[in-house]
Amino acid sequence: MRHKVQSKRVNRDEAHLDSMLRNMATSIILYEKVKTTKAKAKILKPIIEKLMVDAKGSSAVNVYRHLNSYLLDKNASKKVVDELLKRYKDRKAGFVRITNLGYRAGDAAPMVQIELV
Repeated sequence: MRHKVQSKRVNRDEAHLDSMLRNMATSIILYEKVKTTKAKAKILKPIIEKLMVDAKGSSAVNVYRHLNSYLLDKNASKKVVDELLKRYKDRKAGFVRITNLGYRAGDAAPMVQIELV
């Protein structure tokens, strides 16, 4: 039964879902935009928002430790500290935008582009 279960699973087990989200978060930070399905993007958006808000509120050493514990590439955490925090210094939230792209040809899944603003 799914009583009071709040998280979306996108038909994956826990380890696969965690690995997929960590990979996608790393890719979004490195490449600043990723084309994916709408369901995955809706799960990923609050994760990236939380990473950026937490990075803004800490000292540099703690930011690196926190980002390296979630992101899979050290260049991604370096990019957050060196570039993205300077870009978003006046912004309190709303770091990610989801844009609809239409439907995938093979299975008609709704596709979106998730990008850093």
